[in-house]
Formats: sequence, C-alpha cells, structure tokens
Amino acid sequence: MPPVTKLPLTEPWRRRLFIPAYAVADAARYANAKPQTVAYWHKGGRPGPALPGKRPGVRLSYMQLAEVAFVATFRQLGVTLPRLRNAREYLAQTFNSEFPFAEYRLRTEGVHVLLDLEEIEPDSELPRLIIADRGGQMAWEPMVEERFMEFDYEHELAVRWHVAGRTSPIIIDPRIAFGAPTINGIATWVIKGRAIAGESIADIGRDFNLAADDVTEALAFEGIPLAA
Repeated sequence: MPPVTKLPLTEPWRRRLFIPAYAVADAARYANAKPQTVAYWHKGGRPGPALPGKRPGVRLSYMQLAEVAFVATFRQLGVTLPRLRNAREYLAQTFNSEFPFAEYRLRTEGVHVLLDLEEIEPDSELPRLIIADRGGQMAWEPMVEERFMEFDYEHELAVRWHVAGRTSPIIIDPRIAFGAPTINGIATWVIKGRAIAGESIADIGRDFNLAADDVTEALAFEGIPLAA
C-alpha cells in the first residue's frame, strides 16, 4: 500500500497543490487520455462538466491533475460523464472536499459512499468500479486499485504521483521542480532538452549524477526515441 504520511499542513506546502502548472495536453499525456477529451471533462455539456472549477485559459493545478488521472481510469471502465459528475458531487458533499477524487478517503470510504449513491440512483453505472472479493467484501475494481497504488498520500491527499507506474523512479510532486515529472529530482524535460541538443546518455548522466538507466527511462517517458 502507498504510504500515508501525516505532516504539518503549512500554507507554503499546501499552496503548491493548487498552483496552476499543467497544460491540458500534458495532463492528458500523463493520464493516458486525449487532450480534447480532458478539455471536455472540464467544459462539458449538459448538465455540466465532470470536473468543474477550471477557468478558461488557466492551467490545471496538481489537485486537478490527480482528479484527471482517476477520471481517465473511470472512463476506461465505461462510466459515463454524467454519472461521474453526480458521483463527484456526492463524494464532495460527503467528504466536504473540493477535490474528492484526490483524497485518501476515496480509497478507504469511497466504495461504500458510491454504494449509497447507487441506492439513490438505482440505474447507476458506478457498480462497474466495485467488485466483491472472495470473502464477500466490497472493494475497488483492480484497475481503480492500480491507479490508487500510483499515488503516495500525505494529509490524506494524493500529493505524489508515480506517473509511469510504481516500479518507475519518475514522479510528479508539486513540491519538487514546480511539479514537473522528475527522476531523482531532475525534471525529465531538462534531460529531454539535453538529448535533443545532441548530448549523449553518458554525458547527461555524468552532469546530473544519474545512472544511464535513469536517463534512458526519462527519455522514454518524454517520448524521445533511443538508438538500438
């Protein structure tokens, strides 16, 4: 299970979670979705956006980015946007939270909250997100649980994202490098720029004190093809 850390919730620490930092196109790439799709989640049609709160022309905050990750997973499981919007509103009211999809309580209490919502909306598609294990207990569908595993939680907020998977050293942490994806503290876009400029993996690794495998992984994450 990803660690859950209790730290003093100081204002400088908290502010970084809400600073607009991510273009829609970048958020879409990290969440494995299409940019126009992520944009629509924040604009929406009737009855409104599935992820409200984004101002036109303003980038997404880290908290909004985390919610994009979960909506992408929910959509892959076939839950429609109106149902997701209703679920988010219900969770927000229950948790008294502005970003309920980015809270640890979604993992620990969300199954039962959504089951309560399903009683109100009996035709809801939300049960697709839930399974019964062998003991008859209700749990998250494995794809959703896998998404949870990508995040570390502090103050019950999803504050660190292992964006390329739990086994990858690439993380997004709004407190490091202004929230850019990093590997051992070095922004992957910096490594990409050095490679595009013609520097070798060995030279880049030497300059940033990175292993060659780390440089290679950062370039792969940034979509830079490597010579065979």
